[in-house]
Amino acid sequence: MLKDVSLIANYGEFISILGISGSGKSTLLKCLSSLSEPTNGKVSINGFDPYCLSDTKLAQLRRQDIAFVFQSYNLVPALPVIENIALPLRLSHKKVDKQKISNLLRQMRFKADINDFVSTLSGGEQQKVAIARAILSDSQIIFADEPTGALDSVSRQVIFNMLKDLAKQGKCVLMVTHDIELAVHTDRALVLKDGQIYQELPHPSSVALYQALEVETDS
Repeated sequence: MLKDVSLIANYGEFISILGISGSGKSTLLKCLSSLSEPTNGKVSINGFDPYCLSDTKLAQLRRQDIAFVFQSYNLVPALPVIENIALPLRLSHKKVDKQKISNLLRQMRFKADINDFVSTLSGGEQQKVAIARAILSDSQIIFADEPTGALDSVSRQVIFNMLKDLAKQGKCVLMVTHDIELAVHTDRALVLKDGQIYQELPHPSSVALYQALEVETDS
């Protein structure tokens, strides 16, 4: 449960959200992204409260302005990789460039075939499909819930760099993570505790994050 949370996220900013399990990280992301209406308070995306929009306007906002990388991937098992990635583009009547999709997956060190059904893929490969879908939707705001959790160390860094580049291009990226090594390279870190923002750290250091999370480190 979230309590007394106040947050402004800006375009061109990469924000990491950290905290122990149950601290409210995923709940915060869902409230901010129009997926779960808060019982109190207000959410504003580009000047609009998503929870006050009609179903049609809300669907339009999600298609045009928001991309979400789910911790559970949220892929369509009955569709192959390429169609899972292209789905938001088709819904938004945007061009589907198969070569662009293939090039992005290659950069992400994706090893399966783009025509494979996602149900046959490993967790790490499914996560890459979910991230590619979010990136290629070209949304201005990206919410990512543990986007590197199932990846090997090399792929993790590749994906993180892609998200960081998107922020440099002017997009707003909010990422829930347990990875302090990645969080130190974000513009701002929010540390949640018991549903509240316990600390807000601009250009966080690993020492400050470990202290905020009360994690013991070797001296």
